[in-house]
Amino acid sequence: MSIIDNKKAFFDYFIEERYEAGIALEGWEVKAIRAGRAQIKEGYVVIKEGEIFLIGTHISPLPTASTHIKPDPVRTRKLLLKADEIKKLIGKVEQRGYTLVPLNLHYSKGLVKAEIGLAKGKKLHDKRETEKKRDWEREKARLMRTPT
Repeated sequence: MSIIDNKKAFFDYFIEERYEAGIALEGWEVKAIRAGRAQIKEGYVVIKEGEIFLIGTHISPLPTASTHIKPDPVRTRKLLLKADEIKKLIGKVEQRGYTLVPLNLHYSKGLVKAEIGLAKGKKLHDKRETEKKRDWEREKARLMRTPT
């Protein structure tokens, strides 16, 4: 069950592969995500020292957050993947010019997971083509709906 989707990622990138990763979250973050107070539109994924981190994702704390904790809405969060998956991603990102983008946050067996995509950037003409295709699909659906 999806919590949040990153629609901008599909517009800006060609997604080649997808990976499901766990996220190292604090308790208040899980509660805020369950309340729908997360945003991954401006988030990105980086590799540092053989580990993968999610940066720029905004999780707004609930007003009922604990008083002794100072919540940081945009802190860096570690993504949890298997070692062989991480090595494979590092190789592709460093050698072939790919990038990692967060695609969505979702529940899997009661846990919050992030889906990240191995992506290649789109050029301007690719984005225009995607927009034309989307407009044509919308127009086609409208024409099919209208009784003639």
